[in-house]
Amino acid sequence: MSFIEQLENLDKRQSATLRRFGELLTGSVPLERLAQQSALLTRQYFGRTMRLFAPLYVSNECVNICKYCGFSRDNAILRVTLDYEQVEAEARFLVAQGFRSILIVAGEHPKFVAPNYLVECIQRIRRMVPSVSLEVAPLTVEEYRTIVSAGAEGLTVFQETYDPELYARLHTAGPKKDFAWRLACPERAYEAGFRRIGLGALLGLGEWRREALSLAAHVEYLLKHCWKSHITVCFPRLRPAAGAFQPLRHMDERDLTRLICALRVTFPQIGLVLSTREHPQFRDGIAPLGITSMSAGAHTEPGGYTGAGREKLRLTQCGKPLTVIPAEDESATPQFIISDSRATAEVAARLKEIGLDPVWKDWEYAFEGAA
Repeated sequence: MSFIEQLENLDKRQSATLRRFGELLTGSVPLERLAQQSALLTRQYFGRTMRLFAPLYVSNECVNICKYCGFSRDNAILRVTLDYEQVEAEARFLVAQGFRSILIVAGEHPKFVAPNYLVECIQRIRRMVPSVSLEVAPLTVEEYRTIVSAGAEGLTVFQETYDPELYARLHTAGPKKDFAWRLACPERAYEAGFRRIGLGALLGLGEWRREALSLAAHVEYLLKHCWKSHITVCFPRLRPAAGAFQPLRHMDERDLTRLICALRVTFPQIGLVLSTREHPQFRDGIAPLGITSMSAGAHTEPGGYTGAGREKLRLTQCGKPLTVIPAEDESATPQFIISDSRATAEVAARLKEIGLDPVWKDWEYAFEGAA
């Protein structure tokens, strides 16, 4: 049975694991006890380590209309795609900060962010860091194989929402409208050889417990069918962005804490990732309870670290240029506004203060005998 078939029958067929997970979401176990169990399992499986990575946005061009996204084609925003030298400049900045793990992020536009563009970006960044991952438009197995061969070892694809009807209402134009194609992306990535596969639902769209149950079902499916890859889950809550989309559903920090801890208790072997969408105090508090990977010092716009690409900015809406000349000091429009704006060194120092060990490098192709 494919995962989309399993998702369609989720109300009728649930494993004992998923039923137990659902119970943890309801509050049957007090949050304090659940958090203690989660922290203990995290230490048992991952020690006191915290993997640090940085997103590197290379383009905010996009052909999709997604109502919640700052990069949506219908938003009038300042757009740019970095050239290869500018991508290198951004990567060098991150390396100087200590990062040895970089996540390439881009809007979904086949003209500006084609597979050959990504391959060149990966190859240039791989000269500086051992771990390169991507969060880009879904591709075919063969396209993914080319990207893996170029040196990428991880792929993250958020389904956004696991509710097909809500998904259709939120994605009104562009290839991202294809719910099933996106849902099968992790399996194509596995077939292509990615060693790290990341999932997530955008929290604030659908009812969070229902999204969480679907996400857990996806994790369970991949652990069974894609067992050679390390599965990770991220928890992106909606943040302010161009277009001024407002969350459809509320999820507070106690709910998010319960979700994170319930996933850790249910699937102790998976990685749990927290981004700078969350504010510093929450990130510091939740870090010892179940998180194994964090971004730090992040920017969500192309050229955000060095100012690269400012000379090529153009204001567009629905794919058409608008007759506005950007000011010299303006930057590309970010995908969303981050909440934790601390410098990378400050985040690393705080992790040490709370008893965790920042890990800058956790992967090298030499481990597998690769070049």
